Amino acid sequence: MQHVSVHEAKTHLSRLLKKVAAGEEIIITSSGKPVAALMAPPKPKKRISGDMKDKFVMPDDFDQPMPDEWFETDEYPQE
Repeated sequence: MQHVSVHEAKTHLSRLLKKVAAGEEIIITSSGKPVAALMAPPKPKKRISGDMKDKFVMPDDFDQPMPDEWFETDEYPQE
């Protein structure tokens, strides 16, 4: 793991990013103390088609209008 100062990080950011892309971690220091880290983002997990099957159910009447009695309550005042 390489340590670089803020000044060096600003001056050589492109070079440091190439190292990060290659898998290296870079610690940025200010007055000799670590203040930040440059590292590659986590690799996205592969999505599995059909993974959520049977977890959600869409009712047959999903796209039908809601019953009027749902709106005849003080809980949902109409404007």
